[in-house]
Amino acid sequence: MAKPNYSFEKRQREQAKKKKKEDKVREKAGRKAGDPGTDDVPMDGTEAGTTPAETVPAT
Repeated sequence: MAKPNYSFEKRQREQAKKKKKEDKVREKAGRKAGDPGTDDVPMDGTEAGTTPAETVPAT
């Protein structure tokens, strides 16, 4: 049986962390620039994928 290559696994984890952090920074920069990005909530307060008649009014 082959022994595990821990340095390879560690490098893979570090690369995944770095990519996730870069994506997060890029997303924050996009939001800061006024770009709404991929938010699913429209600006008018209705839920995504519904018409205003389908939304439940707050009581």
